[in-house]
Amino acid sequence: MGIRPLAFYLPQFHPIAENDQWWGPGFSEWTNTAKARPRYPGHYQPHIPADLGYYDLRLAETRQAQADLARRYGVHGFVYWHYWFAGRRLLERPFAEVLASGEPDLPFALAWANQTWSGIWHGAHDRILVEQTYPGPADDQAHFDLLLEAFTDPRYVTVDGKPLLYVFRPEQLPDAAAFVERWQAMATAAGLTGLYLVAEMGDMLGRGPAYADPFADGFDAGVQVRIPVEVTPTTVRAMRVLRKLGRGEIYPYARRPVDHLASTVDRTILPCVYPNWDNTPRSGRRGLVAHGSTPERFERHVADAVRRLAVQRDDEQLLFVKSWNEWAEGNHLEPDVRYGHRYLEALAAGLGLPDAGPASAETRAGGRPDPTGSPG
Repeated sequence: MGIRPLAFYLPQFHPIAENDQWWGPGFSEWTNTAKARPRYPGHYQPHIPADLGYYDLRLAETRQAQADLARRYGVHGFVYWHYWFAGRRLLERPFAEVLASGEPDLPFALAWANQTWSGIWHGAHDRILVEQTYPGPADDQAHFDLLLEAFTDPRYVTVDGKPLLYVFRPEQLPDAAAFVERWQAMATAAGLTGLYLVAEMGDMLGRGPAYADPFADGFDAGVQVRIPVEVTPTTVRAMRVLRKLGRGEIYPYARRPVDHLASTVDRTILPCVYPNWDNTPRSGRRGLVAHGSTPERFERHVADAVRRLAVQRDDEQLLFVKSWNEWAEGNHLEPDVRYGHRYLEALAAGLGLPDAGPASAETRAGGRPDPTGSPG
């Protein structure tokens, strides 16, 4: 089967009634993306979409074009962010239409973003919009019943025949072990062979995972999600100065792959690679920037993740990519005006795909040269 790259997919590129109420008519992820401006000399903002434009995910043609582009460069499938708040769903339309229509014919999985929605995405940090609660077994059953149609879709990503479900904030579950036991029991009762439950081990700046041992609670795998930045005494001191100037936290995007927890066959810790990170379009002066990302550096991170996956069984060689389209985090594989297809080419090259071509071919796919002049 080989390496299966799975790219996280954000559905917030169409208006919904709740966002209209909270942020004004027509709000979507493009609102913050388009209004972003540089916050310091050399800051790459705004990111302007190229091939796909400022799209609307209510259009089936857009979703098909995304899938075609992803498949061309080796992305195995999308991991759609899924929002469930004790029976209330948000941003569900794009995936619901993918499921109902059977198109695009690209593998997918779901990631439950089990986190309270606040105004933190858009500069209003103390504003609670929708609270994430955990009412108990009846709510879990209703949630599972909703997802069963997706789990049984032939496009759904499986490991050993078990549908993969990713949990964003396992440390916030009231009882993670009970959650795992309950969901596995529901899957078995529904005729599945079980679920392949994946826990995010959040480790934003290398300070250690927020959820350190998913295996103690029965998860099948963990993903160490860590922004690839160089955190040294020198960069920390510089960051403190910049924060006082109202420019946010700015760290160098790592030239070499960062250290990760060791994975074994019995303790599967799957890698996650970032093409970039810059959430200042959402968070303003409280944002964090991985400055100096280039396709060349990203390619090294992908190649390192591929090497680390060699220890895993073939069916568990899953490479998470954050993300396909999180534009307001400066975090996307989709082409932009500056780089064209170069990050997609870097992914393909890092995977060792034939005829992928080097990411440094600056004239390919319309991308402009790296403005820093850095060879990576």
